[in-house]
Amino acid sequence: MTVVNSISDDSFDPPVRGLVHLSENTNGDALILTHGAGSNCNAPLLVALSEAFATEGYAVLRCDLPFRQERRSGPPSPGNAERDRAGLRNAVAAMRQHISGRVFLGGHSYGGRQSTMLCAGEPDLVAGLLLLSYPLHPPRKPDQLRTQHLPNLRTRSLFVHGTRDPFGSVEEIEEARKLVPARTELLKVDGAGHDLGFKGTAKAAELPALILKAFTAMLQ
Repeated sequence: MTVVNSISDDSFDPPVRGLVHLSENTNGDALILTHGAGSNCNAPLLVALSEAFATEGYAVLRCDLPFRQERRSGPPSPGNAERDRAGLRNAVAAMRQHISGRVFLGGHSYGGRQSTMLCAGEPDLVAGLLLLSYPLHPPRKPDQLRTQHLPNLRTRSLFVHGTRDPFGSVEEIEEARKLVPARTELLKVDGAGHDLGFKGTAKAAELPALILKAFTAMLQ
C-alpha cells in the first residue's frame, strides 16, 4: 500500500511543488519525475509510474516544473529552460533531505530532455535517468536534432520510446544513444506514439511494470 503526500517547499528558488508517493516497504532510493511541455505532474503516465515504483519501495516525487508553477497552461518559452533545470536540481536536493539512498531523475518529453541537459553539466547529480519519449527533434523536422549535449551525458539512462513517436523514430533514438558515453538502454513500446499509450482516458496498464523491470535491470 502506498500513500501520497503533497509537497510545497518555498525554501528553494524555484520552489519544489508536487506529490510524493511513499510505501511502507521503502528501499531507501528516490525517483523524481516531471512532465512534458503541455502537461503537469498529474499526467496519467506519471501517476501510474509513480505508483508502480512506490510499490517497489521508491520514494517518488512527481513535480511541476517552474514554468508550470507560474502558469496553468501553455508550453514553456525558450527562456524558461534554465529555470526549469534549476527546479529539477532543487527537487533532487529536496528529496535528499528525506532519503538515504540513490536519487534518480527523469520525465516525459520536455521534462526528460531538461533532465539530460542538467545531468550533462552535473554528472554526479543523480544515479540514473528515466527518459520517457525523449523529444529528439520537432515533428517533421528531423534535421533539428536536440543531441548537442548528449556526448557530455555520463549518467546511465533508460529511454522508453514508442515506435510511432513523431518526435523521433526508434532508429533515430538508437543513433542518439551512441553519442552517450554512459550506459544506455532502450525499451521500445510497439505501436505507441509520443504519449506512450496514455492519452485522454486511455492507459497502457501493463507499461509501468515493464518500465520498472527495465529500469531495475539497467541498474544491475
